[in-house]
Amino acid sequence: MLGALAALLTFQCLGEGISYLFHVPVPGPVIGMLLLFGFLMLRPQSADAIEPTALELLRHLSLLFVPAGVGIMVSAGRIRGDAVAVIASIAISTTLAIAVAALVTRALMRRQRRDPVAPEAAS
Repeated sequence: MLGALAALLTFQCLGEGISYLFHVPVPGPVIGMLLLFGFLMLRPQSADAIEPTALELLRHLSLLFVPAGVGIMVSAGRIRGDAVAVIASIAISTTLAIAVAALVTRALMRRQRRDPVAPEAAS
C-alpha cells in the first residue's frame, strides 16, 4: 500500500511541477491524473498494484473535503459580496457537468448497441 500511495503522490507532484514550471492554466493534480492515466495505459499491470490503495482512498474521500469546508467557513466573510456570483457559477457548472455526462453516456450507449464486441475479438 505504501508503494502505491507513493506512486499516486509522485504523479500528483509531477503534475504540480509541470503546472508550475510551464504556467499551465490547469491544476497540477489534473495534470498528474492525466500522467497517471497515460502511465497505466502503457503499463496496465501497474493498475493491479495501485487499485486497492486508490479504492481505499475513495472510501474515505469525504474526509478530504473537511479542510475545504473549513476554508470556506473561514473565508465566508470575504466572499459575502460575491455570493450571487459564486452560487450562480456553482449552479451553472453543475448543470453543465450533468448535461455533458448525460450526453457522453447516451453517445457511448448508442455506440455500444451499434458495435457489439464480437466474441472472438474480446478474447
